[in-house]
Amino acid sequence: MLKDLIGLRTLFCSLRGVGIKVSAKMSSHESYINLKSHVSTKHRHPAAERNKEPILQALKKYIDVNEKGYFMEISSGSGQHVSHFAPNFTGITFQPTEVEKSSLKSINEYVAECPSGNIKDAQFLDVREPPNMWLGGSLESGSVDYILNVNMMHISEWACSQGLFKGAGELLKKEGYLFTYGPYAFNGSITPESNVNFNASLRAQNPSWGLRDVPRELEPLANANGIFLESKHDLPANNNFLVWRKK
Repeated sequence: MLKDLIGLRTLFCSLRGVGIKVSAKMSSHESYINLKSHVSTKHRHPAAERNKEPILQALKKYIDVNEKGYFMEISSGSGQHVSHFAPNFTGITFQPTEVEKSSLKSINEYVAECPSGNIKDAQFLDVREPPNMWLGGSLESGSVDYILNVNMMHISEWACSQGLFKGAGELLKKEGYLFTYGPYAFNGSITPESNVNFNASLRAQNPSWGLRDVPRELEPLANANGIFLESKHDLPANNNFLVWRKK
């Protein structure tokens, strides 16, 4: 009980510090119930904070800052990425998506704070569903200019990678871009040792997870869906930014 009261007092102090009024006449239970709705659901992941700028600089090599278009982010996570990218491409409409319900709330907090106003509210999306069911079936074939997927393929089952490339092949415009980011294997080789250990830890958690091999797994999958690897950029922390294009 003492721990709860100390925690509640800390919460009161924090809320007062950001300008939320707390009535001294409320009981502890009433105050908690009343204030719970004010507690942020916004997530902040250190890795996303570190890699958002390198990914942005890679995107700028392929997207003109004055260009117009429709940009779909698949597996948006916390919302840190899309809210960082959108103000740099004000003519582009960004559509974040996520399969995790708690992440949708976080993304929308970032969306609400974005000054450029060119991000739509986050939508639920399970990439394993047929592309004609994505976003409630609202997307027409060949209607998307850009698709971005960050750090999904190695921490999801193979069916998610299959769904990603199938969706890109169906929804991207001709010459449209698919950008993917994360750690990968190349022709059976994983480097450096930290990525080898990371891959082993992923497979120990779930045998269907692990670093995907670009030439052996991803390129054949992509090619079967009309998507072709155009370039590869080495980014910090042993990650790669892969640029794929629909032909």
